Amino acid sequence: MAFGKYLKAAFSNQWNLLAFLGSLGFAIVSGIPDVLIPIALAAELCYLGLVGANAKFQKYIDVRQATVTRSARSQTAAQSMTRIMAGLPAAAKNRFEQLRRRCLELRQIAADMQPDAGDPAPLDSLQKAGLDRLLWIFLRLLFTQYSISRFLARTSRSEIEAEIKQVDARISALPKDDKQPLAEKARRLLVDHKQTCAERIDNFDKAKGNFDLVGLELDRLENKITSLAELAVNRQEPDFIAGQVDQVATSMRETERTMNELDFATGLGPLDEHVPELLPPIRA
Repeated sequence: MAFGKYLKAAFSNQWNLLAFLGSLGFAIVSGIPDVLIPIALAAELCYLGLVGANAKFQKYIDVRQATVTRSARSQTAAQSMTRIMAGLPAAAKNRFEQLRRRCLELRQIAADMQPDAGDPAPLDSLQKAGLDRLLWIFLRLLFTQYSISRFLARTSRSEIEAEIKQVDARISALPKDDKQPLAEKARRLLVDHKQTCAERIDNFDKAKGNFDLVGLELDRLENKITSLAELAVNRQEPDFIAGQVDQVATSMRETERTMNELDFATGLGPLDEHVPELLPPIRA
């Protein structure tokens, strides 16, 4: 299957198509197509076999496809960013912007404290990428929390419980010894209604649990991000800071899985390695 990808790329090359179609056209009008068409086909198969199996050509195709994939995913992340910022309520947006602004200010302080202006600031390379990712997770968590809160606001557990009591009362009111088809059908419908209500309560409780969990994770991550930014000021050790960023990023794996599971509520798609730039370069 992978080799077929290289054969397809070799065949669809514009110069190969031009040469192949041109040779077929010449063969058809030459007067001896029965001789030249097989030769053209054999030459094309030979070309595809040689080029498709070439290691350099395969590497070129892999790099080109990876570039296209990265570009598409980066564009998707940027679109998600736009959608999140447009959909979040003002309080949630302010919370994110305050955290990002705090990181920017601390990074600027760290840069200003550098003894050699030519040295990179502690959070301006791989560490910055890690901090960008943590801020992106924080922003998505805010959107996840908001999406769940909208569901909870539209659903009342007490109303569902009251509905279950009403259904129970209607089931109890049915004569137990009535075996008529209509009575049996009514009983089945009421039992199914009660089961649906029980499932709604279960969904509500799960949503409430996820809402509380996301809230706790937001508080923890906000504190972690602030702490990492402060490290750039208090400890001028890029390697140590990079290790701390990686450590926090690793601890977020479970949170990332939770967000992917809650994608039905947000519609943002799964979290991948591509994140928008949330911390622009610091001022010189």
